[in-house]
Amino acid sequence: MADPKSRELVLYVQSRRAITSFYRPPISTAEGAPGVSVNVGAASITGGETRGATLEGGIADQPIHFLSDDQARCVALTEELAARRGYQVSVTDIEKAGRIERLVAEHLRGVQTFPVLIAPSGRRLEGVDAFTEERLCEIMPTDMKSIRAFTYLKIKGGDFDRIRDQLVSFPEIKELHFLTGDWDIFIVLEFAASDARKRHVLDFVTAKIRGLPEIIDTSTLVPEYSLTKFPQ
Repeated sequence: MADPKSRELVLYVQSRRAITSFYRPPISTAEGAPGVSVNVGAASITGGETRGATLEGGIADQPIHFLSDDQARCVALTEELAARRGYQVSVTDIEKAGRIERLVAEHLRGVQTFPVLIAPSGRRLEGVDAFTEERLCEIMPTDMKSIRAFTYLKIKGGDFDRIRDQLVSFPEIKELHFLTGDWDIFIVLEFAASDARKRHVLDFVTAKIRGLPEIIDTSTLVPEYSLTKFPQ
């Protein structure tokens, strides 16, 4: 079983601190409602003693941290992909971090743009533009949901364009590469995990690929386990 720490990522964001004035609406006591007390600041109104009294709304200054939408989008995308790929993300706002946490984050010294994502391997993404699905998946490799197989083909000549077109017409063939040496073509096959067994893969190669008249030999590799850095 993989160490849980090997699937933990740290995401640093930088919010902006602002002072926002919140307006407290006027508070009135209901006429003839004894025993109702409302405290606003140092003022107190008792409904049983003061009928129809109204206190002007107070103004209170409160520090608020705002996270820009571009950083918030990066956080949402990272958390969504991490959940799908079996990772945990710890988000830290450096503007709210205490002194000890700032010491822990000393390795961010010199960073100019946020957010910053640090993978268990130490690899990092820095800045909004770096947070694409492709690059996030690269630092969060995960088990493949589909099954891939790899087949070498030997052909007896003929029209290479026609052979290529025949091979790419199969939806199971995802990549095709022409080689020099003992083998002429290398193909990448992909099957849904639900129906992909080694025998199923070999049946496809035997019936479909070796059924082409130009194919004289094949050799197929079916991995026991596959990990991917690509989106799924």
